Amino acid sequence: MKLSINKSRSLWWTISSAIILAGFISMVISWQQPNIHAPLRLGLDFIGGTRLQFVRDCTKPGNCDKPININAVREVAKTQGLGDSSIQLISENGAENGVLIRTKDLGVDQRTKLQNALSEEIGVFDPLKNQIDSVGPTLGKELLRSGLLALIVSFIGITIYMSFRFQLDFAVFAIVALFHDILITVGAFSIFGLVAGIEVDSLFIVALLTITGFSVNDTVVIYDRIRETIKINPERPIAEIVDDAVNQTLTRSINTTLTVLLTLTAIFLFGGETLRNFSLALIIGFTMGAYSSIFIASTLLTWWRERNESQLVESLEPIDTSASSQDS
Repeated sequence: MKLSINKSRSLWWTISSAIILAGFISMVISWQQPNIHAPLRLGLDFIGGTRLQFVRDCTKPGNCDKPININAVREVAKTQGLGDSSIQLISENGAENGVLIRTKDLGVDQRTKLQNALSEEIGVFDPLKNQIDSVGPTLGKELLRSGLLALIVSFIGITIYMSFRFQLDFAVFAIVALFHDILITVGAFSIFGLVAGIEVDSLFIVALLTITGFSVNDTVVIYDRIRETIKINPERPIAEIVDDAVNQTLTRSINTTLTVLLTLTAIFLFGGETLRNFSLALIIGFTMGAYSSIFIASTLLTWWRERNESQLVESLEPIDTSASSQDS
């Protein structure tokens, strides 16, 4: 069975627009949240401060019998002058036996006092599972600035490369497809930040850069086939050329994407907490990269070429001079 992607291109564009719109709405809501105040829930890497993770020691009798009361944790934080901190419960062995606190930069004495106060309230912590990270606000801002600059430079480089390898319209729609993939991935993490408290760190920028490379590679394969067919048969309708190019490369695109997704799924499930969000971003981005290469970049190119051809035909139509000759 062959796909006729251009017959339903309005459907593909509508689906993408709806997903991107949901992401934008989430980013606006996220920006208005006092504990986030950004399109995404930024992690410690970007905003600076101290992140403390305390997990109860369930080997001690009765230490984990009662669930952690997050309101009690907030009260302890308030008594320590940390009432504006971000506080989440974390799961340990299927139960919420830990607490994650993201707050302003704390000194050693402040951390110790907070840990002791929390231990008295919710139970004894396991020192082997406790984690304390600290990043200065200046370094956090520099990381964010460098990450965004890297993304901008990569987009500029891809645009230049695509312009030299193909025609300008090919390059423009390849970049549109890249923006599509990045916006959906960012929007998804904005939603995750609101719903599940998922933060983005420096690895998220690495994931976005990786997504751009993967996505443009898939688009180049399809565009190469389109260009070759146009050279061989330039009179053929562009919609047929694009549909054939997609069908000829479809198996390769699906197999490549599935192979990568299997590996990323394994990392997501078994790679540990550090790589989980990184692999999740890649799963979303790579899936969208395959989708956009087939259903967005290709159909937009078809629409543009058909539009230009129709305008050219209209400009070449002969002018009816019969009426003017009769008047004369």
